[in-house]
Amino acid sequence: MNRTIELIKTIYEIKQLEDFEEPQIALAGRSNVGKSSLINCLAGRKGLAKISSKPGKTRSLNYYRVEPDGFFLVDLPGYGYAKCSKAERAKWAKLIEAYIQGNTQLKAVAVLLDSRLTPQKLDLELTSYLKSLGIPVIPVLTKSDKPKQRDRAKIQNQWKDILQQDKAPLCFSSKTGMGEAKLWDILAAHAAL
Repeated sequence: MNRTIELIKTIYEIKQLEDFEEPQIALAGRSNVGKSSLINCLAGRKGLAKISSKPGKTRSLNYYRVEPDGFFLVDLPGYGYAKCSKAERAKWAKLIEAYIQGNTQLKAVAVLLDSRLTPQKLDLELTSYLKSLGIPVIPVLTKSDKPKQRDRAKIQNQWKDILQQDKAPLCFSSKTGMGEAKLWDILAAHAAL
């Protein structure tokens, strides 16, 4: 299927939040985990989502419409970024919480996890929080072209056990396209629920 992704709306403050009728899949992850690269890879073009060598570039909720499926990918600000004020981090946290809670169109959250790192405290907190709200978690191991297959499998199994899911997290690489077709299938299936 030929899909297109287009940036429709950018939200910086809670008062800007609006209800969309279309299903939504949120993208969450630590700063510098590769959310923007993943969006650009799925879109098949560079520059749709801004990429920076400095973590914490995404400071807003970015709504990307996926056609012809008719759902939104919603890019959330990265977490764990230390080079901004506590006040700004608190503002992002409130915005994300306001977006997630009570959002009937939010079908799942794709949590992007760095395949080179053992499970991190902030990732564990996020996945636990989402599960407590009954929101399905789609674990995606980014930068999966970097570690050796053995090391990648170890991280996959750790996350599979932590999340108590039947399937191991999807391995994805925006550099090589690893897992791209499978990720589309997973996102579209959740959006259709």
